[in-house]
Amino acid sequence: MSKSQKRRLRMIIISAVLFVLALVFPFDKVFSGKAAEIIPVIIYLAAYLIIARDVLLKAARNIKNGQVFDENFLMAIASLGAIALQDYKEAVAVMLFYQVGELFEDYAVGKSRESISAMMDLRPDIANVIRGEDVEEVDPEEVEAGEIILIKPGERVPLDGIVIEGESRLDTVALTGESVPQSIGPDQDIYSGAVNLNGLLKVRVTKPYGESTVARILELVENASDKKSRSENFITKFAAVYTPVVVICAVLLAIVPPLVFKQPWSVWINRALIFLVVSCPCALVISVPLSFFGGIGGASRKGILVKGSNYLEALANVKTIVFDKTGTLTNGTFTVTAVHPDLISEAELLEYAAFAEAFSSHPIAQSIKNAYAKEIDLSRITANEEISGHGVASTVDGKHVLAGNTKLMESRAIHSHECHMHGTIIHVAVDSLYAGHIVISDTIKPDSAEAISGLKANGIRRTVMLTGDKQAVASEVAEQLRLDECYAELLPQNKVEIVEKLISECSGNEKLAFVGDGINDAPVLTRADVGIAMGAMGSDAAIEAADIVLMNDKPSDIVKALAIANKTLRIVRENIIFAIGVKLLVLALAALGQASMWMAVFADVGVAFLAILNAMRCLR
Repeated sequence: MSKSQKRRLRMIIISAVLFVLALVFPFDKVFSGKAAEIIPVIIYLAAYLIIARDVLLKAARNIKNGQVFDENFLMAIASLGAIALQDYKEAVAVMLFYQVGELFEDYAVGKSRESISAMMDLRPDIANVIRGEDVEEVDPEEVEAGEIILIKPGERVPLDGIVIEGESRLDTVALTGESVPQSIGPDQDIYSGAVNLNGLLKVRVTKPYGESTVARILELVENASDKKSRSENFITKFAAVYTPVVVICAVLLAIVPPLVFKQPWSVWINRALIFLVVSCPCALVISVPLSFFGGIGGASRKGILVKGSNYLEALANVKTIVFDKTGTLTNGTFTVTAVHPDLISEAELLEYAAFAEAFSSHPIAQSIKNAYAKEIDLSRITANEEISGHGVASTVDGKHVLAGNTKLMESRAIHSHECHMHGTIIHVAVDSLYAGHIVISDTIKPDSAEAISGLKANGIRRTVMLTGDKQAVASEVAEQLRLDECYAELLPQNKVEIVEKLISECSGNEKLAFVGDGINDAPVLTRADVGIAMGAMGSDAAIEAADIVLMNDKPSDIVKALAIANKTLRIVRENIIFAIGVKLLVLALAALGQASMWMAVFADVGVAFLAILNAMRCLR
């Protein structure tokens, strides 16, 4: 509990004790005459001043600053009016109830902020920098790119870099939401904010702290509250108009019936005071932004960074999702997906191809060597020649091996077989005899199909894929994933044109989201209603261009983001309907004289408290 909360609690206890004393003590039996009447009034007033002091001071300060119509003003007028009508019990009781509600409200909001702060507590305190023969503990902001740092077991990685020595496992849950530790070793990128679990790592820093992953994430989360959703803007404008209107209504309620219909002044002033208390829109003003704040915080726990509540609201209205293919729905790396031998075994075909490609650094050659997964004995290779645009020719164990495309086979008058599979086909011949072919393609991510089906289950009506790849490859991927449409062989500007066309086809308030890797899709990410960058840990381009950043590389995280957005908007709508509904009901009852001050305070503080508790569900 904070200092201000403890202070408020002390005020509540002291005031409550005085209130109970004035309420139950038999003053008429202990004192005689006017003392029996005056002493309880003095105690009530003392209790009131203790519990209402902060509210009265805030109301006066706000009036001085030109901010008249707020909850402090309304509570001050209502309670002072009750005192003017000599209803001391109600004045103290109302203010007590209000302060108790404020205490719980403050506590609820504080817990929500603490939860998000703890979750996003990624900033490391120190960096162990190797300078000369010494290791110095310095602030991460003082470390420059190119310096070498040590990261001990149990420490949080302070800066982005490349591992130059050591092996370990990293806990990246705060960055990606992924609970399974990741292995790390030499020549691999390491990102600030992760926790080094077991090994000692020596890392060369690649970015200063201000440009590091953790700094960008923290900046993103801190600035998220600056971008308000339409709901938040509506509530702010609503409160600015609504409060003065109800104050004018309360004044009219207090003076019109007595002046026009000769009704008792005390009755209608009391009704007007109750009307004022009910009118305070704090339930909406606090709970709606808190709902979005909680939704953004809950998403961050899953490794989903949302740049503002406006994007969270827009995501909840998305009905069309457009995907980039390479690196988004597929892994973006070449992999051997099939080995089709002819005359020899699969193992022999893969071995000949791997030895033929032994000296090549091309991604296709690398994928074949990765699939072979054994050490290549270079002494077995006595000749090797790269044939530009065709493939390679090599002598392995005295045998002449060719590995390349159809053109290479045709140039050597070797009849190759066509393959029914889509991808890059590497044909292999041994001593002028066709030995078979290897299929290399960009594999679909394991959870891509699950992501597409999950999106459709969550109300997405149209799924589209855009790619620069060949139509046959694109169609096969689209068919496997059951996408509604696919566009292939596109240039970057073509993607923007198609996204604009798809946006024009969205009806009403429906939105379109584009999902890409954030590096070469920046124009499309910017043009879409909601730009979502995938696998963006460490990618400046992704964080800059996208509205929502998925730190993990899993398409299924889009389903999580959509579910969080839908839940947040559902809770916001619940709070708006509940708060306005209860207030309108009690306002009507107050005008008709059927509502007490207690009911009025519940319609204000009680509704706000319940709405805030509902908003805190977004964190889960």
